[in-house]
Amino acid sequence: MKRNAHPTLTEVARKAGVGTTTVSRVINGGERVSPATLAHVLSVIETLGYMPNEAARTLKGHRTKTIGLVVPSIADPFFSSCAEAAQAVARANDSLLIVTTTQNDPAIEIESIKVLIRHRTDGLLIAPADSKGSALRDLLHRTVIPVVTIDRPIENSSRGCVVADNFKGAKAGTDHLIEHGYKRIACLTGEPSLYTIGERIKGYKKAVEGAGLTPILDTSVTDYKSAELVIRRLLAGPNPPDAIFALKNSTTIHTFEVLQKLNVAVPQTVALLGFDDFELASTVRPSISVIEQPVENMARIAAEQLFSQFLGTNGATPERSKLGEVVKLETRLIRRSSCGCGA
Repeated sequence: MKRNAHPTLTEVARKAGVGTTTVSRVINGGERVSPATLAHVLSVIETLGYMPNEAARTLKGHRTKTIGLVVPSIADPFFSSCAEAAQAVARANDSLLIVTTTQNDPAIEIESIKVLIRHRTDGLLIAPADSKGSALRDLLHRTVIPVVTIDRPIENSSRGCVVADNFKGAKAGTDHLIEHGYKRIACLTGEPSLYTIGERIKGYKKAVEGAGLTPILDTSVTDYKSAELVIRRLLAGPNPPDAIFALKNSTTIHTFEVLQKLNVAVPQTVALLGFDDFELASTVRPSISVIEQPVENMARIAAEQLFSQFLGTNGATPERSKLGEVVKLETRLIRRSSCGCGA
């Protein structure tokens, strides 16, 4: 007779010489099981290689010990760092992190979330593709599982959120360029509909207009080619910029590459400041000044909030007090050479 590839609970009970109820109690923490029996059953479980059927446990109302992370892309260092930090928190809570990407497409996002809900994940961490869209808000309103958003809040939603202070960070960065004496500060970005970019644009405009300067904003930069077109046009104009503030790390990289290609001296001819630090920012020449976000902290706090909703905090009963709470974390200006500061 061919042996089952996966040992069953009944086989463990038979091998251990106990009832299936005892084995079940051992699996669920050992309550009302003597220390000697507990040790014996655990030894048999290890010998047989038995693993509980999580699907069956889920049907009985147990946790699946999984959480979902829905982000635009893990190719983006920002979101890959989020995944690493969230995974560490999940592992500390004996859970598995399931990552799915949306490419900032709301339709893909909705379908991904529905799949995770159908698989009964214990909770969701989401970086929304469309913060203002009603489809996501309505879907999450109908689901009972805990949800915390990262980087981007959902408009008019009661779900908790952890974000960086994008407005304050962008304003501080622009103020820093103004303090250097730059008067024609161009702001380059793409995806202006994203919450984060919108807040950064507001911060940039607040600083520039507060100094009596004229905003120079272009939101068409999505790749190297578009960055080159915009920068060539700006430099050829009657009042070329003396500084550029790039609102995404990819935009910062493309801008730096274009300026190098055109032999534009940085920061002597055009200064450069980026939003978001990245791996090579400190090693290229000149090194690139940036506004740094506390990425790992954002993801860690969001994941901890998520687990607190269905596990409780410090042994407390599960609670829902985090619903609707927005945690806003401070950014940091890292002064390097490209803005005109010393290394």
